[in-house]
Amino acid sequence: MLRGEPGIGKTALLDHAAAAAGAMRLLRGTGVEFEAELPFSELQLLLRPALGSLAALPGPQREALEAAFGLGPTTGSDPTLVGLAVLFLLTEYADETGLLCLVDDAQWLDRASREALLFAARRLHAESVAMLWWVSTAPPRLKTSPPNCPWTAAMVASSPSLPCTETSGSV
Repeated sequence: MLRGEPGIGKTALLDHAAAAAGAMRLLRGTGVEFEAELPFSELQLLLRPALGSLAALPGPQREALEAAFGLGPTTGSDPTLVGLAVLFLLTEYADETGLLCLVDDAQWLDRASREALLFAARRLHAESVAMLWWVSTAPPRLKTSPPNCPWTAAMVASSPSLPCTETSGSV
C-alpha cells in the first residue's frame, strides 16, 4: 500500500507496474468517490475479468460472491465467505502466470470491497498474487461519508500486516 498526495505520479507508477508485469495476469481498478457507499461496487469491477474462474470456487464461497455481485440469490453475504471467495478467486485466476492486482484511489473503495480485499491480502502467502494499492492522503471530499469512517485512516488501521510506504513529491 502506497500513500501520498494527489498529483505526485501515482497513476504513472501503477502504469509502470502494469507494464512491468510481463506475462502476469492483471486486474486493475480505481476507487470512485460517488460509488463509495455502494457495497461491492469496486470489487465487482476489479474482479470482472476473473469471473470466468468462479465455477472453481467451493459452493458456499461461490454463492456468497454471486450474491454480493447480484449474480445469484441474495441470502445475506457472510463477509468471511466473501473474503475467502476473493482470496480463492484471485489465486485461481493467477493460474501459473501470476497475478498483479492494482487499485488506484483506494481511499474511495466502498467498505465491503475494501474489507474483502484486505481479508484476501492478509492471507496471501505462497500464492502468485501481488497487490499494489495507492491511497491519496488528500482530505476526503465526500460530503455524505459514513459516520466514523475516515477512509484512508480506516484502511491503514485495519491492515497493519500490509506494508505501507508514505511518499511525497514526485515518484
